[in-house]
Amino acid sequence: MNSLTVGVVGAGRVGAVLGAALNAAGHRVVAAAAVSAASRERAARLLPGAAIRPADEVARAATDLLLLAVPDDTLAGVVAGLSRTGALHEGQAVAHTSGAHGLAVLGDVNGMALHPAMTFTGADSDLDRLPGIAWGVTAPDRAFATRLVADLGGVPEWIAEESRPVYHAALAHGANHLVTLVNEAADVLRAAGVGEPGRVLAPLLTAALENALRMGDDALTGPVSRGDAGTVGKHLDRMPAEAVPAYLAMARRTADRAITSGRLRPRDATALLDVLARAGAGHPATGRTVAKQGPAERAKWGTA
Repeated sequence: MNSLTVGVVGAGRVGAVLGAALNAAGHRVVAAAAVSAASRERAARLLPGAAIRPADEVARAATDLLLLAVPDDTLAGVVAGLSRTGALHEGQAVAHTSGAHGLAVLGDVNGMALHPAMTFTGADSDLDRLPGIAWGVTAPDRAFATRLVADLGGVPEWIAEESRPVYHAALAHGANHLVTLVNEAADVLRAAGVGEPGRVLAPLLTAALENALRMGDDALTGPVSRGDAGTVGKHLDRMPAEAVPAYLAMARRTADRAITSGRLRPRDATALLDVLARAGAGHPATGRTVAKQGPAERAKWGTA
């Protein structure tokens, strides 16, 4: 693709990194909007050749491509504001990086939804993670979008307009909740007296992730998949109270999947489901939290 003159609105963790990747691919990021001190520092480090300007001036300078890397809930307002001030112009493509939004948020503006399926910290090392990743793309001009994603080292995954929220929910559920889950596990290990939870968890969780991606539900191990009700009951009785709701929710969903996949026979799950049901009802045997029944328990008790 010929060199593009690019502007970046939103020099946050995503925008600054993608701007740097576009520069590395031979394009020219000539201007960037950076409001906070952290964004200005990031832009200076990753986009040293870009002038720091207000968003409307960045849009006017972006002759070929304007990249909008702003929070999902502010995107519509940013597009509307740029359109209202006449900052957007003919011959310019506008690409936003929101996973949840498609083309509708752009209105009549010529553009595309271009979402990298990757987590960003805003560090230089983020650039090393871009090659080979998937990009959730919704675009009328697939040829241009394909070339742009290829310049960034990625592979397009075409997402229908109406499927954008579900696509984004899947990524948030997997990546964001994984961070929470890992930190919850680390906290519980600290409560057990483990001084370096990361050292204990790293090999275990790495293997579990690799196995899950390769084997699906067949990768499941542990007390829920075996129907070890006594062990699960002890967990619920002894772990820190603030960790119980998340553990209980995940144990219920794990039981559902274990039963559905055939890893756990329903008759072997009875005692386990009893423990989870009592915990959810605040039964004195566990008595730690109150939560709704999951699908497996509703089916068992005939409340589905």
